[in-house]
Amino acid sequence: MTTTTRRVSARLLAAAERPPWQERPRAATQGAKSGVITAVLLLILFPLYTIVLTSFSTQASVNQAGGMVIWPHGLSLAAYQDVVSGGVVDRALLISLGITAVGTAFSMVVTILAAYGMSRPGSFGHRTVLWIMMLTMFFNGGIIPLFLVVSALGGYDEYWALIAPAAVSVFNIIVMRAFFANTAADLIESARIDGASDWRILWRIVLPTSKAVTAVIALFYAVGYWNSWFNIMLFMPSDSSKWPLQMVLYDYLTQNSQLVNSAAAGFQNTVPTLALQMAVVTITIVPVLLAYPFVQKHFTKGVLIGAIKG
Repeated sequence: MTTTTRRVSARLLAAAERPPWQERPRAATQGAKSGVITAVLLLILFPLYTIVLTSFSTQASVNQAGGMVIWPHGLSLAAYQDVVSGGVVDRALLISLGITAVGTAFSMVVTILAAYGMSRPGSFGHRTVLWIMMLTMFFNGGIIPLFLVVSALGGYDEYWALIAPAAVSVFNIIVMRAFFANTAADLIESARIDGASDWRILWRIVLPTSKAVTAVIALFYAVGYWNSWFNIMLFMPSDSSKWPLQMVLYDYLTQNSQLVNSAAAGFQNTVPTLALQMAVVTITIVPVLLAYPFVQKHFTKGVLIGAIKG
């Protein structure tokens, strides 16, 4: 038997013993997968494309399209110039950035401390606390008790009311706890033998080896604070000067705000109301799109490892 024949026989034998899920996909299968991925990508990008294009469109383009613009027939920055010059969106953008930054930092501190405490086998009552926290995932008091409690504590028309009620996510704590439970176990035991405290272990060992799950949880919290508008409508509906960007967007889109009407009148109807609305939508979307690539490499790893290690 020649060497070539032996190699072919070995390959055929290996192919026969290979499980079905390890077989190389056929060209038709690869093409079908690529087609499905492309279709899903187009379904995601097409609405973003129409939103951005409409925000740059003129009144003639909007009239010709009969609504959202698909093909450009004249582009203009008038909508963005008007939105920025009004001062309302600028102030709301700064408020949203502040709430997102402070809220994410506060939520991460609470989540990390709770997850690390409940991940240590010797911590007092960690299982009981975990079960009590898990109950809140399925049962809650409702909107009216939340409003009464926050109002009684003086949170009505205050910024902390937009942070405190949403500061802790039990799901995020469970994911981070599962990750912490088996992270660098040997290093932690060695550090305890050397006399390191829990604070030092958390800061020097656990957190540096948990960058993936920490980045993912921080992204979850940041997106949650950035997109939140219901608590704003609940706790500060009257004072528009304190509104974050999402509430301003809600007012633009649903209430046909005087801001939009006066803006269009100021430009002698050269700026369509739809373009102004889509400009605010675009400004709302851009920060999330800019932040995601920085944590995208940790996203899959952090979620999967945090789920499997439980």
